[in-house]
Amino acid sequence: MALTVTLARVDADLAAGRVPMARQRLRGLVSSFPHDLALRRRLAEVYRLYGDPAEAGRWMYLEEDRDADETGAFEARYRTPPARMRALAWQGSEEPAPTPFAAQQLAAVRTACSQALGREVDWGDSDLPEPGDGEGRLAGFLLGAGCLVAGVAMLGIWVYGLVALVG
Repeated sequence: MALTVTLARVDADLAAGRVPMARQRLRGLVSSFPHDLALRRRLAEVYRLYGDPAEAGRWMYLEEDRDADETGAFEARYRTPPARMRALAWQGSEEPAPTPFAAQQLAAVRTACSQALGREVDWGDSDLPEPGDGEGRLAGFLLGAGCLVAGVAMLGIWVYGLVALVG
């Protein structure tokens, strides 16, 4: 579908109050045209309608006139450089960045990610750690242990009920 046709549908969706559909269409466009800052800006506007400053900050991260609070919310949600690099969904190198500020931001994120991982990384590397990798291991363990305890308790109740029924 052509870019202009999809943008017209986004406008129609927003006019009709179909914000989730507009967001979905814009996410698809940003995926197809990752270097188009105007699309990223429109997506940020939709996330503002949701009241989600972290996602608005995510999609405005490459803009010089970005909101500091949204940028802070984005950086708080995506705490590590690899998580930020994945979240920005850039493809290729920094060279096609439409503005010097965007190129500088992209280079800074990529450099920080390379330093964090101890090796050179590029945009689109498929072996970047997933957000949450290595984080919250105690919480994951406690969740698993809680599920195990709940399962054993349910099994015990079932066995007790079976014995009471038979006896």
